[in-house]
Amino acid sequence: MTVATAARSTASAEEMAKFEAMADAWWDPEGKFRPLHKFNPARIAFIRDTLAAHFGRDITAERPFDGLTLLDIGCGGGLLSEPMARLGFTVTGLDAVEKNIGVARVHAARSGLAIDYRCQLAEGLLAEGAAFDVVLSMEVVEHVADVPLFLRTCGELVRPGGALIAATLNRTLKSLALAKIGAEYILRWVPAGTHDWRKFVKPSELADGLRAGGLVVEQLRGMTYNPLMDSWSITGDLDVNYMLSAVKPG
Repeated sequence: MTVATAARSTASAEEMAKFEAMADAWWDPEGKFRPLHKFNPARIAFIRDTLAAHFGRDITAERPFDGLTLLDIGCGGGLLSEPMARLGFTVTGLDAVEKNIGVARVHAARSGLAIDYRCQLAEGLLAEGAAFDVVLSMEVVEHVADVPLFLRTCGELVRPGGALIAATLNRTLKSLALAKIGAEYILRWVPAGTHDWRKFVKPSELADGLRAGGLVVEQLRGMTYNPLMDSWSITGDLDVNYMLSAVKPG
């Protein structure tokens, strides 16, 4: 596995081991990543609409984001990288777990999609001088070892005039009850131990870390689960799952 050579690293060996053990389940909609499959439509819509507004693109076009580059940090098996490629982005998918990248490459090849998947850390890519029109950091920051370094790196990977979208879990008593105890031990949505509530990130912490990378935060939106409809929607409730969009002045 490729790792950064910097003295400080965002990689957490414990977190990487968790996801390596689950890597084969990425594309099973009823498997260990079922929650990601369930809220993928809502977060894809948020990403598409936010970026279309920022870049002045027409979402009714077949490939509205042709000509733009996108980095998906913590891409896992490619659940977001693939739809982004279909929307026209030139996609680079980054993950610290080699097995995840292997799964992603195989699935993209079967789907006929050209995605540049790399087993690498974000700070390693930044050291190469890379920059992208769009950076995605979705459900990643709560698993890294050095949150300030990771967020600053994410911001620095965005080109001037570009945008970043991040998603994570808020550190509240409500998220402890629902996202940790409920999701892992009662509903069994994800394996027990997947999350450490102490690593959940408050919106203010997320925003401060991204500002250190040169970004200006534009919006915060919550994602809320409706048990009657078994579906997720974008709301104003930031107490558990939430998303943030930010831009880098050009």
